Amino acid sequence: MKLLITAVLAAAVLGGSARAEVTDKSAAGFEVVETATVAAAPGKVWDALMHPARWWSSQHTFSGDAKNLSFDPSGCFCEQLKKGAVRHMMVVYADGATQLRMAGALGPLQLTGADGHLGIVLKPAGAGTEVTMTYDVGGYAKGGLAEVYAGPVDKVLGEQLARLKKTAETGKPD
Repeated sequence: MKLLITAVLAAAVLGGSARAEVTDKSAAGFEVVETATVAAAPGKVWDALMHPARWWSSQHTFSGDAKNLSFDPSGCFCEQLKKGAVRHMMVVYADGATQLRMAGALGPLQLTGADGHLGIVLKPAGAGTEVTMTYDVGGYAKGGLAEVYAGPVDKVLGEQLARLKKTAETGKPD
């Protein structure tokens, strides 16, 4: 009984802190929504967000090292390579505090005819911040976008949001 009560309490506490799901999908595209409540003020979360080298997983880079990632709030979410560069997404809107919108295909989606829009919204939530990432992807991919890519994209973005949350709260993503 003690174990059951502990599990229920843990689910109640952790359940409100992060949510992830593929909210819509078809052969032509999909939408992934990731939400987390961060125990940090919006300004601190925004500052962490603007430094992807501190929180993005090196496993999900082309160079193998997240230190090569950068945001230019007026243009590019880019990665420096030894002999080149990757433009992951273009910043299309950044208000400096609550909203970041980017256009582009992340990771292996760059090898398809797909394009996407990633919106990140920060809202005050008590003493913390609710962060919502919404990634809409459409276009062509052999085998269908949703069938091949929706699940993996959901997993990767969920991991990145969890790392952003931890970085904003503790200064370290792991």
